[in-house]
Amino acid sequence: MSWGTCVMGLVIALGCTPRDFARRELLWPEGAPGAKGTAKADQPELFYYLPPPGKSNGAAAIVAPGGSYAHTGGLRPEAFPTARWLSEQGFVAVVLRYRVSGDGYHHRDFLADGRRAVQRVRSQAAELGVDAGKIGFVGFSAGGHLAGFVATACPKQGDLTTSLPIEETSCRPDFIVMVYPVVTLDDRWAHQRSKRSMLGEEPATPALVQGLSLEQRVTADTPPAMLVHSRHDKKVVFHNSELYDEAARARGASSRLHLYDDGRHGVGLAQRAGMPKMATWPASMLKWLHELGVLTAK
Repeated sequence: MSWGTCVMGLVIALGCTPRDFARRELLWPEGAPGAKGTAKADQPELFYYLPPPGKSNGAAAIVAPGGSYAHTGGLRPEAFPTARWLSEQGFVAVVLRYRVSGDGYHHRDFLADGRRAVQRVRSQAAELGVDAGKIGFVGFSAGGHLAGFVATACPKQGDLTTSLPIEETSCRPDFIVMVYPVVTLDDRWAHQRSKRSMLGEEPATPALVQGLSLEQRVTADTPPAMLVHSRHDKKVVFHNSELYDEAARARGASSRLHLYDDGRHGVGLAQRAGMPKMATWPASMLKWLHELGVLTAK
């Protein structure tokens, strides 16, 4: 399948009634670390969307919604539609419903959920029929921060000293796509609600602010990133994406920045009327993944 064929698949997939997820699983079957109870909010989940028979491209992508880390309201407009579309393109797409500050959680919990999602999917690679070296992370808004957070926190190798088999699996995604992402906690450009959600009750010390700002975390070892943002975004200013891209390039990491003169925040795949430029970002992502070698023409 060529990437041009995939672009046509975007139009077709969005014009049809989407398939539902194939299965759902608890992210932490034995209970999440630091869980405050056993309610749904304390038990993050994974939702699996599988490609049609014979269409697998050998790659998988975890999809994280936005919601300022305060809620996961982006599940329906962002994460689920994106996962459905990705599955039509041959990916195994796995939506992550992570814990949020509205239920009493903060940055350590967000990172733990993001890390474990990558480990779970990678450990299931053979079962899912994907290459364990082609596991990506696609995130929107706060979910975009989570993609970058996991990518900059996880080494290429798992923990070989652990007694837990899943911790032997690397949590580092092989590529990340950050769509109108929260990047920095610098008050000049920070999305304040996301910042409050990350900090919780912790004081905003310079060290913690720097440690949660992705432009400060990226290194030459960070996996390739593609960033998508509208210059008209009134919630998360587009300079967030510029900061990450500039830092990544300066430190030798691979980064591709797409800025658009239409669109806005919270548009997901951007296939609504009135944003023809931003609507091209999914096709650009497929082309980029072909350039990286994650996807190959068939």
